[in-house]
Amino acid sequence: MEFWYALIVGLIIGGIFGFILQRGRFCMNSAFRDIILMKEFKLAKAVVVSLAVLMIGFAIFAFGGVINLAPKPFKPWAAIVGGLIFGGGMVLAAGCASGTTYRVGEGMMGSFVAAVGLTTGAIMTKFGPLNPSMLFLQDVVVGGNLTIFGEFADLGTILPTLMIIIGIVGIALMLFFWGWPAIKKKREAKEPLIKTENFVESTFKKGWPWWVTGIGVGIILIAGYVASNGVVGITGGWINIDLWLVFGGLSPIGWTGAIIFGIILGSFVSAIIAKEFKFRVPKEGFTLVKQFIGGGLMGFGAVTAMGCNITNILGGVPQFSLHSIIAGACIMFGAWIAAYLLFMWRQD
Repeated sequence: MEFWYALIVGLIIGGIFGFILQRGRFCMNSAFRDIILMKEFKLAKAVVVSLAVLMIGFAIFAFGGVINLAPKPFKPWAAIVGGLIFGGGMVLAAGCASGTTYRVGEGMMGSFVAAVGLTTGAIMTKFGPLNPSMLFLQDVVVGGNLTIFGEFADLGTILPTLMIIIGIVGIALMLFFWGWPAIKKKREAKEPLIKTENFVESTFKKGWPWWVTGIGVGIILIAGYVASNGVVGITGGWINIDLWLVFGGLSPIGWTGAIIFGIILGSFVSAIIAKEFKFRVPKEGFTLVKQFIGGGLMGFGAVTAMGCNITNILGGVPQFSLHSIIAGACIMFGAWIAAYLLFMWRQD
């Protein structure tokens, strides 16, 4: 990928992504943690909507020969251990990889510290003293690029067909179970189904509904895949920025690093427009320590599991990658375990 294409397109895709993340408050830490802490499912629903949109979008562009589907090779121990550690880390860091990144653009210093921890942990795992642990966990490989339907190489056009079918069925079920009750409620209250007045204020200054956020995340990640013929990732972008800062021209900013800069810029613009930008530092210094450690755990988990929450859950799961499905499930379970130990254990 040429430098200027990667930089310009990466900044544009990342900027739109950051705007969507900030307006929708989209963070998988909140989505998974809040299920057990507050019995709140709105952000989790947004994740599910994104998955359905991504399945259909990826499949359409794969049929057109625009992108190449690429489920990950199945490395069970890497998926399980890396996923659990990443999930626990994002609760300590108070944000997943994407949530941490967009909150940097809002002026949250705790998230910046978590991002530094994420980068440090990822670098140590990819190139440093934690590398042997990562290699040990990734050493066991089962089959090839496995999906839940079998070897990717043997599926041909079957996989994108299944992606479209399951994506459409998923959207239909969501409309029936989530959409129709909401429509009935609005009709009974004699409210308009879609409010068209104050469109600018609703778009730029108010929080988005979960379903709008889910659709937006799905569409922009499809655009990112088409632009680069690869899944948009977060941890790799922070690594790219760190190497650029250390080695300069020997390791120039690429697509992944441009995405990170774009997310921060998009979130910053969104927060400024909505008057939500403010430099905020946690009152307790230990909170920063906890967020740095959480970020470090996320860095180790993301490199070990071959992807963070965005890469595995919103990149691999729509392709039915067995590795990503298990890694994604373990990220969720890791978040639940950490949330229980941190917030619920002493209350039981």
